[in-house]
Amino acid sequence: MDQAEWRKARRSNDQGGECVELAALPKGVGVRDSQDPDGPKPLLAPAAFLALLADLKQQ
Repeated sequence: MDQAEWRKARRSNDQGGECVELAALPKGVGVRDSQDPDGPKPLLAPAAFLALLADLKQQ
């Protein structure tokens, strides 16, 4: 994931709130905290990422 191209989520901002970055990878979607780029970077399978998005949209 070191060479991944990370993109900040549209709803993230620079106000110190929840900042999420995503990276499209061959085996799924990488997720990381933009304020901790060296921290954990879970890799979600495409179906798991879509399920996460659907769940978040319902909240």
